[in-house]
Amino acid sequence: MLSPASAAVIRATLPVVRAHDVEITGEFYSSMFSAHPELLDLFNQGNQADGRQQLALASAVVGFAEYLITEAGEAAAPFERIAERIAHKHVSLGIRAEQYPIVGHHLLTAVGTVLGAAVTPEIFAAWHEVYWLLACRLIAAEARLYERGDLDSADLWRRWRVAKRLDEAVDAVSFTLVPDDGAAVPDFAPGQYVSVAVDLPDGRRQPRQYSLSHGPGRGSLRITVRRVRGRDGAPDGVVSNHLHDHVTEDDTLLLGPPAGETTLDIGDGPALLVSAGIGITPMAAMLDHLARTQPTRRIILAHADRSPAHHALRRECAQAATGLAEVDELYWYENDHDDHSRPGLMDVGALPLHPGTTAYLCGPLPFMHGIRAGLIGRGLPADRIRYEVFGPGMLDRD
Repeated sequence: MLSPASAAVIRATLPVVRAHDVEITGEFYSSMFSAHPELLDLFNQGNQADGRQQLALASAVVGFAEYLITEAGEAAAPFERIAERIAHKHVSLGIRAEQYPIVGHHLLTAVGTVLGAAVTPEIFAAWHEVYWLLACRLIAAEARLYERGDLDSADLWRRWRVAKRLDEAVDAVSFTLVPDDGAAVPDFAPGQYVSVAVDLPDGRRQPRQYSLSHGPGRGSLRITVRRVRGRDGAPDGVVSNHLHDHVTEDDTLLLGPPAGETTLDIGDGPALLVSAGIGITPMAAMLDHLARTQPTRRIILAHADRSPAHHALRRECAQAATGLAEVDELYWYENDHDDHSRPGLMDVGALPLHPGTTAYLCGPLPFMHGIRAGLIGRGLPADRIRYEVFGPGMLDRD
């Protein structure tokens, strides 16, 4: 709970901080990386370069401040979901409690650098309180996840061997992975992801998160990676291209533990699985698990892509669907030169909605925004729409 004195200060200064939030977080990352270059290994430098990581941090801190001063808990549910998402992401990367003071120091210093003399001791103290309330909440959530998974944050990463590499579609490759040391494959829930850290030729280590693309209980983990090709002047994806061009069978990859809060529920109500592009991967894992464990459950699989040739895991999903008693498969395709991420490509009105449906979404943010809005407009409660956001996205705030 924010102290009354600090709440008054935050309420008065929030508009100014919000107006400069990305400038503040940009200064924060610059100063922190200069002082602690080892932390570069934990951050997606592509998101740093295009500013999305700065925007994500600004949204989280400002959103938490708004949550603390909002009456009647109006912001509570969305922020709780965002906090859970952040905690899972941190655990997948091995973020440790002792790193939070470093972040706090550089973040609050950046506030002073950007806003200058306007930051009085009272203002500094109030925002210091906001940061540590957020940090303590995340540290506690992460500690619970580490304990639940019997994980050591200081010794989190493991070597996994590529047992199989398979071209799935245009620019999409699956890597089936087994522990290099012969240890047991950890359990996971359909819909979760793993962090993959690669050592690049220039000496940098870069992490990325990839959904697990088949269900648990198969004695392996599998990721399906789409090659990211730069468009409109943006560079190619460094990690995805490295995996496509340099990783083959019997090579090893460094993986964190399975993580992610957007997972298949264990109920028996209808499940609507909606995806676009490589967002098919968590849906494939859910479908695989459902076909083996709940074959009588009502399933709707809906996917949008550039073309059938770009549709990863299509044959496997169709095969899994044959094991289900009640299933609808709906596909939408553009030609190779159009953008499958547009929400208008998939006709939300054509998606079957049965009583008790829970929807799962994964794909580009514009696509998920459109589908989510369309489903809510058709009467599906927002709390029955779950979605996976990769990269620094805050779908809840919209």
